[in-house]
Amino acid sequence: MTYRPNVAAILQNDIGEILICERSDHPGSWQFPQGGIDRGETPETALPRELREEISLEPAHYSVEERRGPYRYQFADGVKMRGFHGQEQTYFRLRLLGEPGAVNVATAHPEFRAVRWIQPAHFPLASLPAMKHDVYRRVLRDFFGAEIP
Repeated sequence: MTYRPNVAAILQNDIGEILICERSDHPGSWQFPQGGIDRGETPETALPRELREEISLEPAHYSVEERRGPYRYQFADGVKMRGFHGQEQTYFRLRLLGEPGAVNVATAHPEFRAVRWIQPAHFPLASLPAMKHDVYRRVLRDFFGAEIP
């Protein structure tokens, strides 16, 4: 199996809530900002690019608190995308520095239509495709001790 290298960001505010984003192409589907690692990038260099592209955050808006992974999932029904069978993700937990208003999904190529701040244990797992459920359960347990049914 070949997995596309990917980074994902869990942005946390001062009261422990995490940012989730509603996909533009799948209304009602909520996820963390994430994206592929380009050739020549490391997870640490891909992360700021993805955050800038997806939610308009610059490195001055956050601090990296923790890194974990890899977490893997396969695409549904044996589908291949861009030659890959799934994604291998490095997750970063970030601390928001400053105001939540710095998050802006109105980017040059919007991937998200809305954002929400939630407690980790309240992640709406049913809004994700089934292929991502196990990864999100593990990530939320590993970073926050949250058990998502």
